[in-house]
Amino acid sequence: MRPVSSPLRPPRAPSRWLSALALASLVLLSGCSAFSRAVREGDASTKERHWAEAEAAYLRALAADPEASEVTVKLRAVRKEWGAEVYQEAGAAHASGDLPSATKLLVRVLELDPDHDGARALLAQTLEARVGVALGLLKEEKLQDARAELDAVLAVAPDHTSARKGVDAVQVAWAKRFFASADTLEKAGKLGNALLAYVRADQERVGATAARERAEAVRLKLRDEVAFLVVAAPVDDKAQAPDVAQRLGAGRLATFLPTQLPLKVVTEAPPGRVGVKLELALERVLPLKAVEESQRTKRYLAGNRSVPNPKRGQFETKLLETERTLETVERKQAAVLREYLRAQMELGTLRDAAERCREREKRECREALVECGEEARDAKKPGSIPGECNPERCSGQCTQDEGLMVQKAKAARVLETAVQVALDKAETQRTEVQRNRDAVFREPITVEEPMYSDFVYDVQLHRLTVTATVTAVMRDLLTPQQVPAPNTQDYAVLHEDVAHKGYDRYGVLADPVQLRNELELRVDAGDKAVADLAKRVKERFDVYRGKRVEDARRGMVRPGAEDVVETAVRALLLTADAPPQDVLQPVARARGLTRPEALLGQ
Repeated sequence: MRPVSSPLRPPRAPSRWLSALALASLVLLSGCSAFSRAVREGDASTKERHWAEAEAAYLRALAADPEASEVTVKLRAVRKEWGAEVYQEAGAAHASGDLPSATKLLVRVLELDPDHDGARALLAQTLEARVGVALGLLKEEKLQDARAELDAVLAVAPDHTSARKGVDAVQVAWAKRFFASADTLEKAGKLGNALLAYVRADQERVGATAARERAEAVRLKLRDEVAFLVVAAPVDDKAQAPDVAQRLGAGRLATFLPTQLPLKVVTEAPPGRVGVKLELALERVLPLKAVEESQRTKRYLAGNRSVPNPKRGQFETKLLETERTLETVERKQAAVLREYLRAQMELGTLRDAAERCREREKRECREALVECGEEARDAKKPGSIPGECNPERCSGQCTQDEGLMVQKAKAARVLETAVQVALDKAETQRTEVQRNRDAVFREPITVEEPMYSDFVYDVQLHRLTVTATVTAVMRDLLTPQQVPAPNTQDYAVLHEDVAHKGYDRYGVLADPVQLRNELELRVDAGDKAVADLAKRVKERFDVYRGKRVEDARRGMVRPGAEDVVETAVRALLLTADAPPQDVLQPVARARGLTRPEALLGQ
């Protein structure tokens, strides 16, 4: 029987619930203890008027219990009293004239007590006083100090109207100062430094001075000073082709050179200038017209013809493959069926032998039982068992035959499964053969296909070539005594077109000759020659400005020096298409430019 529990004894709680309850109690007690300890520390610091410690303690208490309204009230009271003390300090600082300290203290008062009207009013007075101080510094030309005062006011009150007006006045003063400095530098011949000063004045306050116009004028002077001159002599027209020689003139060469770089094409150059003297000679202008006979073919539709259907051939090939596969499947099916029939015959033979053995065993067992009964009745000793009553005489005689029959029956079942699989596979293959046979019969034996033929017709290729031979000699202006080798180049312009008759029957439309005019090709040949000459001049210019850029890079260890600035500005004007940043950025930072690309007029 099961023991019956007493109804007065409550069931024992599981150990995990006890652990969770203990953990929750511990957390609650620890939280209460941290909250109470923080409140006590805050109250004690408040009595001693240690406002920072009291605020920190009350904030810890609110972190432990955010819903504690009494702590919120205490924290607000602490900040209010603390703000009153800071306000007294701010008033003393304001009275003593320490406006920056008064500003910081008043901002702190408003952080502690945003509703403190006295602090707000005193802060407004302090900011106005600082703006007045800044304006006084502006009148004394102490622009840096004035800007610092105004920035401090705007950091506290970004919308302060007087401070913003003061900043505008400081910017105008800076612009005028830089403009005056630039004017002095320009008169002293320091054009690079003057350009930087003009650009800085324009960036300080746009429109306050005429800095932008003066910067453009100085930039033009510098470009003229560092310009790479190309002295183009009159073209020696040996070919008596004025239309081509005109394309090689100085004006045409200038249009092929980049305009943003100080590259000038002139007819005369003062001594001591950097550049090259270009002498051109038009040797000959040779037009050449040629006609080449050739043949082309046009394919056209000549008719239709019957051809064997390629799809039917594919289907017949597939049908043949499936029929051969069916023959293989049927051969395998016949072999499996023969094995199955043979196994069934052997199983029947073994079954008959086992039945005969069982009948013989039954008969012998009955005879043994009769003999055992007679011997037991005639036994002399009661209770003794005679030898004729041995149980082995009635069992174990047909075990081998029955084992062979069981094995053969298992083999027959396996063969029966194989026969069924072979029959299914044969049926599936017969279905596939019938499907392919139907596909073959549905396709026609022959189909119509288009028959094409090629029509051969004559074509004339007309080619017009104009070749201009130009000899160019480039001499360095600084070393005119050198004798450079002349460079003779052929500039060929080619245009070609085909012409043939029209044969509507074969779809060949007539194409007449449409060659360009020889005068047009002569002009193109001249333009091609002058474009190549401009490229070679640009290569000489790249070598020249590369040296100036290297000189400027060597001075970047002191980018604010006047001599370094002069060299750097000239190098930058020479590289206006792609100014090197390792020169432009250091110079701009040293002179306070906010947009360095304005130095190049961009």
